[in-house]
Amino acid sequence: MKGGIAVFSRQQGHGHKMATLTVIKTGGTLPSLRAQRGDFEDWILEGMGLESGQARVVDVAAGQPLPPAGSAGPVVITGSHDMVTDRLGWSERTASWLADVVASGTMILGICYGHQLLAHALGGSVDYNPRGQEMGTTEVALLAAAGADVLLAGLPSRIEVNVSHSQSVVTLPPGAIRLAENAWDANQAFRVGACAWGVQFHPEFDAEVMRFYADRATIRETPVGARILKRFAALAMGSVVGD
Repeated sequence: MKGGIAVFSRQQGHGHKMATLTVIKTGGTLPSLRAQRGDFEDWILEGMGLESGQARVVDVAAGQPLPPAGSAGPVVITGSHDMVTDRLGWSERTASWLADVVASGTMILGICYGHQLLAHALGGSVDYNPRGQEMGTTEVALLAAAGADVLLAGLPSRIEVNVSHSQSVVTLPPGAIRLAENAWDANQAFRVGACAWGVQFHPEFDAEVMRFYADRATIRETPVGARILKRFAALAMGSVVGD
C-alpha cells in the first residue's frame, strides 16, 4: 500500500510539495443550508483541514470541463441530489473520466453519489436500495479488510456516520475490496487498487448539516468522518494532517 502511494507522488511529480486537490462537484446542497453553511466542497475541505486555495472545484453538473485525467492531482467526488441511474450526460462523461483517473494511479475518494459513480465507472452496478432511503446517523461495521487499508486502518470496528441516500452500489466493480457494511447497505465502503475509495456515507456531514436533511432526535455528531477526511488529505496531499 505504501508503495502505491509513493508511486502516486512520483507520477504527479509533487515530491514533498503540497499537491492540489481536485473536487469534482456533482451537485449542490439545499439552498437554505448553502446560505448558512456553504456547500459540499466547503464541508469536505473543512473536514480535511485544507484551505480553499489548496483545491480546485470543478462543477461538472454545471458543465465545467474536466481536467486531463493524468494531471488532476488527488480527487474527491461529492454527493449529489441526482441519481446515477439517470445516466445524465455530465455524469456519464465524469464516469468515463474517472476510469482513466483510476488507471493513472491517482488517489480518489468518492462520497455518496461519488461512491456510486466510481463503482459505475469501473464496471459495478448502482440501483435504488430495496430497503428504501437511508437517512440520519447510523452505525457501520468495518470489515476485516479495513484493518489493512491505509485509509481506514486503526478506526473502531463499528463507527457512527451520517447517511442520506436512496441508491446504493448493488454490485462492486471487478477486483474491488469491500471495506464496510451495515444492515441497510452491504457496500458502505470499498477500495479499488491501491488508492481509489468509495464511501456511501457522508464523512463531511456534521449534526447540524444532517438535521437540514432529516430533523431527528437520533442525529449525532460523527467525528470519525473528519478523521477519515484528514487521513485521505494526509495520504493524497503529501502533508501531515492531524488524525
